[in-house]
Amino acid sequence: MTDYLNDSADQEFSKTRRKKEMIALQELGEELLQLSNDRLKQMTLPENLVEAIREYKRISSHGARNRQEQYIGKLMRDIDPEPIRQQLAVIRGESAEHTGWLHLLERWRERLMSDDKMLASFIADYPESDAQYLRTLIRNARKEQQDNKPPKSFRLLFQALKEIIPEPGKPTGQQTEEHEE
Repeated sequence: MTDYLNDSADQEFSKTRRKKEMIALQELGEELLQLSNDRLKQMTLPENLVEAIREYKRISSHGARNRQEQYIGKLMRDIDPEPIRQQLAVIRGESAEHTGWLHLLERWRERLMSDDKMLASFIADYPESDAQYLRTLIRNARKEQQDNKPPKSFRLLFQALKEIIPEPGKPTGQQTEEHEE
């Protein structure tokens, strides 16, 4: 027999909570829809979700887009949203780890530009790096600064450091090769 007198607020709370969670997932899905295809490829998402997002981008009809948004929301319910939130935070640059990593890259670039001895220290910390290539980039970047030219090599040095120093939370190139075998 149903107890009508002890109808607790827990059931209402849980239903409200579920609705809020579904709305949050739908907003997360909408944020994924705003990403470019290149950004989507960088993220680790289930294949069916990526395909649904690509399909959404191909659709031009308003009603069909709404149905596709609902479908994406349904797919989002079956996966853990936290890794997606973290990846989006990194893309937006809001992750403290990601920001710290970028600052580390900047510090290394400034040290390498200011002192020739820092290259030996960098090579000691990151032995897999190409010392000759880095030396060339540093020399060219210094020359560009002296000649007041655009900082092409300065940027290339930063990109080279990004390749060498692993980003926190992402596997390095060597680790991904090991996992594929």
